[in-house]
Amino acid sequence: MPKLQVLYEDNHCIVVDKPNNLPVQADSSGDADLLSMVKEYVKEKYNKPGTAYIGLVHRLDRPAGGLVVLARTSKAAARLSAQVRSRELGRQYLLVVRGEPKMRSGEIKNYLLKDTAANMVRIVPAATEGAKEAVLNYRLLQTVHHPSEGKLSLIEASLQTGRSHQIRVQMAGLGCPLYGDQKYGPDLNKKGQQLALHAAKLSFIHPTLKDKRTFISYPPQKAPWTYFRINIE
Repeated sequence: MPKLQVLYEDNHCIVVDKPNNLPVQADSSGDADLLSMVKEYVKEKYNKPGTAYIGLVHRLDRPAGGLVVLARTSKAAARLSAQVRSRELGRQYLLVVRGEPKMRSGEIKNYLLKDTAANMVRIVPAATEGAKEAVLNYRLLQTVHHPSEGKLSLIEASLQTGRSHQIRVQMAGLGCPLYGDQKYGPDLNKKGQQLALHAAKLSFIHPTLKDKRTFISYPPQKAPWTYFRINIE
């Protein structure tokens, strides 16, 4: 079982650095999951009887790593969830993509439809029944020409919406699928490569103290991250 890395905690919320390939909550695999690990951590540390309350307010794809904030009370969960809906909760991601976007920065707006049975998301016309608007902003940070991997780009992205697989689908729609993404870039990625998507910066208004909190997390020191000079601002 992976070790839980806690960056901040108080009586209202807890911020953790999720390792790659750990589901945020229990799924059909039966593998360890972040929500259960945080509940067990709180129960043991504070000697809580029964099951500790932990509220999930936002998600992160299983293969991705990085920052997640969870609530320790129902009131904190409601207030943090409201920040997600109002877009006050800021989420900044680092990702490595195949190729290079034509524009160095921009806003990507699509409509996405999820096939729950296949666990796949696709870009569809706006009028499609069940489609949800997806908006993200991105900025090209660096591009390298790797001798065996070809052209790779380091991208910073921030979400205006939080749709399932959003960054992966929208970047693939630009013709720049994420490094290691077997689902949305199978022709360009090899099996076994780790998805290069990391939740690097998280900011929110504390649910009771009302001050702004900001946290940063650097990607693991492994390929393809080590091909770039990374500085999180």
